[in-house]
Amino acid sequence: MASSISSSSRPFAGGWDASLVIGIVLAVVTFWLFAQTTLNVAPAMRDGLGIGEGTSNIAVSITALFSGIFIVVAGGLADRLGRVKLTYVGLAFSVVGSLLIAISPRGTAAFLMAGRIIQGLSAACIMPATLALLKARFEGKERQRAVSYWSIGSWGGSGLSALFGGLVASTLGWRWIFWMSIAVSAASFLLIRGTPESKAASATHGPFDWPGLLAFVGAMVSLNVVMGQGSALGWTSPSVQLLSALFVVCTIAFLRIEARGSHGFIDLRLFSNTTYTGATLSNFLLNGAAGTLLVALTLVQQEAGLSSLQSGLMTAGYLVAILSTIRVGEKLLQQWGPRRPMLLGCWITALGIVLTTFTFLLARQYIAVAFVGFTLFGVGLGLYATPSTDAALSNVPQEKAGSASGIYKMASSLGAALGVALSGALFTGLAHEQDFTPLAGIFMGRTDNVQVRFAAGAALLFNALMVLIAIGSIVATVPRSDHAAHRGPPGARGWPRPRTAG
Repeated sequence: MASSISSSSRPFAGGWDASLVIGIVLAVVTFWLFAQTTLNVAPAMRDGLGIGEGTSNIAVSITALFSGIFIVVAGGLADRLGRVKLTYVGLAFSVVGSLLIAISPRGTAAFLMAGRIIQGLSAACIMPATLALLKARFEGKERQRAVSYWSIGSWGGSGLSALFGGLVASTLGWRWIFWMSIAVSAASFLLIRGTPESKAASATHGPFDWPGLLAFVGAMVSLNVVMGQGSALGWTSPSVQLLSALFVVCTIAFLRIEARGSHGFIDLRLFSNTTYTGATLSNFLLNGAAGTLLVALTLVQQEAGLSSLQSGLMTAGYLVAILSTIRVGEKLLQQWGPRRPMLLGCWITALGIVLTTFTFLLARQYIAVAFVGFTLFGVGLGLYATPSTDAALSNVPQEKAGSASGIYKMASSLGAALGVALSGALFTGLAHEQDFTPLAGIFMGRTDNVQVRFAAGAALLFNALMVLIAIGSIVATVPRSDHAAHRGPPGARGWPRPRTAG
């Protein structure tokens, strides 16, 4: 299907557009680098604003939660209204959200929470719109190359966030992180400006699926609160039981609404393509492993006395590895198809996370082993990123690119939000348990923090389990012979015809 494009001084078809790609990478970085720095600088922000740990934990996860909730809506709007236009909206949200956080007064979390929510809405607009724009703008190997650079902004920004946040927070102060985010958003706008608009020529304009959206919001918010605050509220408390029931009811209602509606909030037919399903599900699970960063960095700061900068340096290998292997993943994709590099990346990621669970070691030994673990973590994600993203993009028809990209990135955001919430809940809950440390005798060094170290190891092991489940999902859904299909047109792979208005 052709995309409608507006006239512009910049040609839209043919050739490599470096300024557009750089602008898109900077737009993606506004979330994955700047917004994600809270995983490392949360203690500094908590002290600077005078807020509690529970409030701080919510502020860390709420951005990914709101991004995940609204990213599919934004993807559909990108198809209807224009992908460039939604990218501009996302950049504007990024400026407003970063500004609110940068000027947050001490003694209140209102500005921080509002800013973090708006940052989530920013990511919801930018992620699917930019991915769909790359699909419309480039073809074949050029698209795979562009997706590699997009992945560098996404996964690389996530890897750099801990080191960057620690460096800025320990020198200039954590507020400067968000002033810098505003400057990067402005640079992104200037680079993208002049790009012809792209929208689906056959985009439907039927009534919006508000019941589906409300049911989805109810399910996701209730689940996130239960996972993140269940330990503090009490797992058997009436509030947790009520929220759990609300999650079940909203989930059932959502699935029924989407199955029956002609203009669904999420087009469930997208999952009829097994390669797209495998890419999206494994993407959800691998992003859920983001809890590894939160738990490991919190542990070494609290129990080993490392500063945010020093703990960030522990992940330096993660950054270097992911940046240096993303293009390798692109080449493996072109040679093997998506399945094999996705599996290889997941296995290496799992091995890296397992090494971070060695909390029974002495502090210096653990820091060294965790450094190697984070480096392998980065290698694995680098190999996985481009094959997975391109598999999702190339297996959807053009008129569904925004919606499908929104679902794929929703998996990223919700995976990160739930992974961080679950890891934090496991870590906090087990750390406060009394006399519940199996194999306590293997822990070296201090004995007064054995419970905390055990809790961290268990929470980190949970992240490794998520990656193993991702491996199973790829094996079950991505066919071995997908290399030939991967290069063919979407219609050749049994894609359903697009819905038409009326």
